[in-house]
Amino acid sequence: MSILSLKNINKSYSQVTTTLSILKDLDLEVMRGDIVAITGQSGAGKSSLLAIIAGIDRPDSGQIVIGATQLNSLNENELTQFRGKNIGIVFQQFHLIPHLTALENVMLPLEIAGDKKAEEKARKSLSSVGLSERSNHFPSQLSGGECQRVAIARAFTTEPEFLLADEPSGSLDTTTGSQVMDLLFHEVKRRGMTLVIVTHSEDLAFKCNRRFRLSQGKLIESPRLSETIKEDL
Repeated sequence: MSILSLKNINKSYSQVTTTLSILKDLDLEVMRGDIVAITGQSGAGKSSLLAIIAGIDRPDSGQIVIGATQLNSLNENELTQFRGKNIGIVFQQFHLIPHLTALENVMLPLEIAGDKKAEEKARKSLSSVGLSERSNHFPSQLSGGECQRVAIARAFTTEPEFLLADEPSGSLDTTTGSQVMDLLFHEVKRRGMTLVIVTHSEDLAFKCNRRFRLSQGKLIESPRLSETIKEDL
């Protein structure tokens, strides 16, 4: 069953002397439980595509459906409410609030939603990423890997069906990045979530069950591993 459908998505940005077309009649169908990687060169439009899926940015034209909701029909306030309830987002730079503790950062989306069990749920989410003992530490007191685990816990805490990740290991060293991503994949599978991840890492992309390359404004799907094996035979 489809959880995400993009049809004929177009996006352009005006520059001083010209207009730059980033996405051109782009289509994408993601099924529930898929773990999807999107790769491509810098400037190809990967982050722009993720922002459009999240409802942070709007396309010039085209249709976006998540679940049974058509995002095109929502106003800004409705988009914000929909995103808060249904989509978790993990960014490369963590985007933690520096004057809040790890626990308070994870609690924040729940408090915004008026959840009376915000602290209980946030503690459970921090525990799932192995940071119960760091709950009262501020971001400046945490390592990069710990900050990204806090960001992952925050993305999980509202129990969304759909998770977006934009270069989530990009600010981490190779070893730490691998450990954090293993944790992310484990939690996504354990919770039965759907994940779309933008990455420069081919190794990370190969851990996903579907892989796309964004090139010249369109998504090109790579053969699944089983299909590649059959071709080699």
